[in-house]
Amino acid sequence: MINFDEYEIKPSKHFALSWMLKWNFDIEDIRNALKNAYIIEKVGKIKYEAYTRGRTSRKSRKLIFVVYKDENQIFIITGAEGK
Repeated sequence: MINFDEYEIKPSKHFALSWMLKWNFDIEDIRNALKNAYIIEKVGKIKYEAYTRGRTSRKSRKLIFVVYKDENQIFIITGAEGK
């Protein structure tokens, strides 16, 4: 299991300018969403998908990220929103 408090969270430019603005998220909101994810799936060697719910709306949200253990960093690639 990933301890998200131990990692620096860095969003991609695409994620910051699209999903973070739409969801009104900051870095702490991303960290909390990852901590409270109801599913975290490993989909590659270092790539993961986390499924969580929004703060105000109950829409499902997916965060796609990679974990760089050497740099102690989580890089958020992109997000998606469901129903």
